[in-house]
Amino acid sequence: MAERDLLVLSEEPLNAETNLGERTGTITPAGSHYVRTHFPIPQAPREIAVEGAVGRPMSITFDEIHTLPAKTLAVTLECAGNGRRFLEPKVPGEQWGLGAVGTAEWTGTPLRAVLELAAPDPSAVEVLFRGADEGVPKDLGKRIAYERSLPIDDARGDDVLLAYLMNGEEIPREHGGPLRLVVPGWYGMASVKWISRITLLDRPFAGFYQTDRYVLDGSPLRMIAPRAVLTYPQDGTRHERALWIAGFAWSGAAPIARVELSTDGGKSWAKVPHAFLQDSPRYAWRPFRMEHLLIRGSGVQHWSLVVRATDALGNTQPTEASWNALGYANNALRTVRVEVRS
Repeated sequence: MAERDLLVLSEEPLNAETNLGERTGTITPAGSHYVRTHFPIPQAPREIAVEGAVGRPMSITFDEIHTLPAKTLAVTLECAGNGRRFLEPKVPGEQWGLGAVGTAEWTGTPLRAVLELAAPDPSAVEVLFRGADEGVPKDLGKRIAYERSLPIDDARGDDVLLAYLMNGEEIPREHGGPLRLVVPGWYGMASVKWISRITLLDRPFAGFYQTDRYVLDGSPLRMIAPRAVLTYPQDGTRHERALWIAGFAWSGAAPIARVELSTDGGKSWAKVPHAFLQDSPRYAWRPFRMEHLLIRGSGVQHWSLVVRATDALGNTQPTEASWNALGYANNALRTVRVEVRS
């Protein structure tokens, strides 16, 4: 297991947040990247079955997967429950703050290459991924494996990976090694870890983690909603004469186009100049940093700092959270209150 620098919510199963206050660059080290597990970390098999609505059912070993064409993508993964802690009234589930997110470079073979080897039948509408992790969910009462499906057109996308490297090294077990799915732009529940089986289905999957969990407004969750977070300054801190800010912004559906800053709790907004937004690969968050914010006036002032992200499709963050009973996709604006004096 990679040496950990995380904010641990639970040890068994392991659930832990990225310490965003310690992150400055685009790439998150494996030992600092958030971890989401539903069951104990398994010993994954060294080969996977590909079956169901296919012309050539098969098994493929990880060594064989390594011989297929590979690509590397920097991808921000975010748990769908990120921000759950801030919902009112409270909801059950892991009480994530804002750190259930991280960005790594994932190397693997496009899933499409493996699917083509199995010759999908025209009747196939979804691709189901089964992880080697198993357990008994609290609200189900029976033992199941973690399973989640993708529509077949999405599964055939150029950038959906069967990944075997994380930041250039073998994927640590807690991050799904030796082989996991990486679905760029989607919440992390789609990126199934410890892949043991791939099944092509001729009808939509109706398993627990597809229809009972990771759903919003009756539909399975998909794309990551836009979000910006401040990593500096911290809430409740004091600053003399000058102030700088830093953070990250990301969205699943499209690249981040604009980050705005408010110092008065969202009453007025100013665009963060493009020069202070770091360029990033398509699926990675954009770090930003503004120095020497001018403190006008004299004496002690109390600022309410808020940042807001908007992506290239115009999706932006809401002022208020959209409450839901499972606590998903809470990308509402958050306020950081600081004291400044000139």
